[in-house]
Amino acid sequence: MTSTTHARLLTRARTGGPRDDGPKLLEHVLGWTLVVLLAVLVTRAGLM
Repeated sequence: MTSTTHARLLTRARTGGPRDDGPKLLEHVLGWTLVVLLAVLVTRAGLM
């Protein structure tokens, strides 16, 4: 296996992650909205 083939396999084997995309504003807003809604539901249900 040559070094270029090895390098290609390594770059192809990456699955992506936070470093590849960077944070997106919509994802953060939707995530915090979900957290707030869950907190409201838990409080209303008397679980806390």
